[in-house]
Amino acid sequence: MCGIAGIYFPDGKSPEAEQLAKRMTSALTHRGPDECGYHADAKTVLGHRRLSIIDLKSGQQPIYNEDRTISVVFNGEIYNFEEIRDRLLAEGHVFRTNSDTETIVHAYESWGERCVEAFRGMFALALRDLRKDTLFLARDRFGKKSLFYASYDGKFVFASEMKAILADPRFHRSMDDEALAAYFMFSYVPAPLTIFKGIRKLRPGCVMTVEQGCVRETQYWDLRFKPDRTRKEADVLEELRHRMSEAVRIRLMSEVPVGAFLSGGIDSSAVVAFMSMASKSPVNTFTIGFSGDTGSFEDERKYARMTAARYKTNHREYEVRPDVTDVLERVVRSFDEPFADDSTIPSYFVCKMARENVTVALSGLGGDEAFCGYERYLGFQVSRWFSQIPQFVRSGLVGPLVVWLP
Repeated sequence: MCGIAGIYFPDGKSPEAEQLAKRMTSALTHRGPDECGYHADAKTVLGHRRLSIIDLKSGQQPIYNEDRTISVVFNGEIYNFEEIRDRLLAEGHVFRTNSDTETIVHAYESWGERCVEAFRGMFALALRDLRKDTLFLARDRFGKKSLFYASYDGKFVFASEMKAILADPRFHRSMDDEALAAYFMFSYVPAPLTIFKGIRKLRPGCVMTVEQGCVRETQYWDLRFKPDRTRKEADVLEELRHRMSEAVRIRLMSEVPVGAFLSGGIDSSAVVAFMSMASKSPVNTFTIGFSGDTGSFEDERKYARMTAARYKTNHREYEVRPDVTDVLERVVRSFDEPFADDSTIPSYFVCKMARENVTVALSGLGGDEAFCGYERYLGFQVSRWFSQIPQFVRSGLVGPLVVWLP
């Protein structure tokens, strides 16, 4: 993970602009401990903190196009950058690095704001176009990479985390009541709101163009469910396997060690399975367990061990003690705003353990919803069986089933 931050001044940057940009970028050092870089022109300062993953020698940011009229800072990874690079080389673009970041500036040159439609990956990016005198921001389709922005004091600022914006003493901190109400309803603050008035999240699947005093946000993608009920189940399953295999394979492109978080559930077990098939060497897997009274946390180590044994992974475990007060302050501070998902505590420990061995780790986060990995989804299976029972039989079973499935 990397960190980006920057400032755009419609009427020309202030004398302290570069110093402020460095202060903002320094607040993101934990996201990119390897290097930092800056771009500055008459109206803009862009900052970047780098965690080196691809093109370790020449992938420093910001990265420019051929005549340096376009510059970009970028957090994330473009998985299909080699395919995009080949298309752009055929159009006559000249590359000076082998990084996925450089494909962004050349893709923008050729395709403008619609370049993001060609990107497969997770990303938050800021691109400065000197020819159009604009600042262009974009966030990936599902919002895996965060991007915050604010307009105040005659400037537009953005950053990967709110703490970078809060590093500016001129930003007035006040709570957003609407965001607070949303937090109590959803247990988190949904985009575009944040807990601070004046700071907003760029929504997933959206781009933003800042030009002089105008800010324009456009949605370029949304999830749509259009089932094709004419297809056979076997064909759908085969396509699912193919897509899963490809999705895992393209995420293994890295010049640093890669591992996986393994909970033993369907989601992470599937990821490890496809990683093992795509890797020539054993996969590094990491699992956490709990001792004592674990409350809402289930110890999944026995399931993780079964998966690790099946795919012969290099498996490591970490046991979390009941007293986690020492890490609570660090976990809370990392979110910058209220967030009520207690799974962040075990996630902190498994990330900490993994970082001691690898730089990049894949996870099955979100897969339980797609693959019905929780016990509550058993109700769907029961419902399917129930629907196959003749109606006259079902009528006599409704009462018992209501009692059986409260």
